Amino acid sequence: MHNLIELTPRPSSASFKTSGSSKPVWGIKHIVALALAIPAASHFSQALAADLPVKSAAPAPTFSFSGCYVGVNMGYGGSGSNFTSALSPGTHLVLPADLISAGNTGIGSGNDQGFIGGGQAGCNLQTGNFVFGIEGDWQYFNSNPNFSDSNGSIASTGDPVTIAQSLRTNSLATIRPRIGIVSDRILIYATGGVAFASASYTETYTDQFNGGANAAFGIATASRNLVGWTAGAGWEWAWTDHVSVKAEYLFSSFPTLNGLGTIAETGNPGATNALHGSADLTIQTARLGLNYRF
Repeated sequence: MHNLIELTPRPSSASFKTSGSSKPVWGIKHIVALALAIPAASHFSQALAADLPVKSAAPAPTFSFSGCYVGVNMGYGGSGSNFTSALSPGTHLVLPADLISAGNTGIGSGNDQGFIGGGQAGCNLQTGNFVFGIEGDWQYFNSNPNFSDSNGSIASTGDPVTIAQSLRTNSLATIRPRIGIVSDRILIYATGGVAFASASYTETYTDQFNGGANAAFGIATASRNLVGWTAGAGWEWAWTDHVSVKAEYLFSSFPTLNGLGTIAETGNPGATNALHGSADLTIQTARLGLNYRF
């Protein structure tokens, strides 16, 4: 049967044997070779597929604090002042001891506290886990630390002296670099820079010299925009990619504001002394803020 596959072994090493036909006749060794080749080919195709590059999913974008922003804030502020007072020699009080005792009546301190609120703007640059930035803010802050002493006296006569002083502010502004460390969407930072405050100083003086016969009254004033320094720290959390909330504490210190005026006898305006007064200023603020990042 010429068209059947011969299963008997043959001594010939030829790949195919024909038996009166042009169709190949398969031997056992050919079938075995084919059976061995199929798994090898499968293994090769798997190895080839393993070597081919696999396209991985794109990584999720990482949030960055880089960019510029504007925002609003509100919180609580406290102010404090140390007051001094002095009288120069004149024609009302003449004795050095009287000048010193009357002037010392105005030495003391005062505090005030209240609402603070305003806005801020700034820019950040994030490099790795570090953030470098600069921020400016303006705050409405109406405070009036004051001091009053009605227990003073004139040394030579024991007559009473009263001095009252106050330092009113209505605004606070700062320009500050910031540097911080980022963990995911949380920024913890330190900050410090220049602070500005608008301040008005007032001192009033009253005495009852010689039992009131030579009573005197006077006022010393001064108004100025003060320039000082500020430092603090804060925490900021990126609520969304554009909106963040923050909490911040700042301590600000300003130079002394000096006032000058004159006291004069009520019954004899020509009897006078120069009146000097001064007050320094510190402000502490704790604020919550909301920023929108472009």
